[in-house]
Amino acid sequence: MTRGAYSFVRTFAPEFARDLRVDRHYLLCASAGTLRLEAQGQAWLLPPARAALIEADRPIRVSMARPVTTASVLFDTRFAPAPPAPLTVFDLNPLARALLTECGTWGESDEPLPAYAETMFGALAAVTWRLARQPSPVVVPSGRSPELRRALVLTGQRLGDDVRFEDVADDVGLAPRSLARRFADETGMTWRAVLRRMRILAAIEELAAGDAPVTTIAYQVGYASLSAFNAAFRELTGRTPTEYRESFRP
Repeated sequence: MTRGAYSFVRTFAPEFARDLRVDRHYLLCASAGTLRLEAQGQAWLLPPARAALIEADRPIRVSMARPVTTASVLFDTRFAPAPPAPLTVFDLNPLARALLTECGTWGESDEPLPAYAETMFGALAAVTWRLARQPSPVVVPSGRSPELRRALVLTGQRLGDDVRFEDVADDVGLAPRSLARRFADETGMTWRAVLRRMRILAAIEELAAGDAPVTTIAYQVGYASLSAFNAAFRELTGRTPTEYRESFRP
């Protein structure tokens, strides 16, 4: 009999997107570095001290621009109910972190879990399933059509430049009005709103990567002033960039 739940810690080298699908509910927690997760036409960023809850048999795409260390738990579908959504990214609270650490004792094995371990994994599932009902806003659309996906790639490559919507439309072979309709139809957002989110996601990756000054990161992702960057960052995340960075090291 396989365990109803087990934990493991892994370090991954940088790699381009690859597909991932597991037959258990997957609690994926980043402890160092950031991951990009893509599913159902959206892309999430998973920075340190956050977790992703992925439903069993749900295909996702994972990419890592830098080395990443994760602490994860796999739950048998008979041990834990289906998550509240196929994929959510959320903040871990102190209780969830403590339970995750406690569950780290029990890795993959054919031996059944001791009663105490079952209690700890059950408590971890209860807490994180509840947290998953309040997902992180750090998500951007990934697009369905080839033209929109290409527009998103080009926009992401030009965050630090004076990127213009008309230039992006021209490069993907669509009139600006046609591309604007694609954004509205496929994302429910304007290109400029997506651009703001992409800049904040890029900033979070840089905040997690090291100790570069916030001002440097603001200019790097395309903001002309620190005040504008701080305002946009707080609007999306509810925190200043400095507060967000501090939350990586609870």
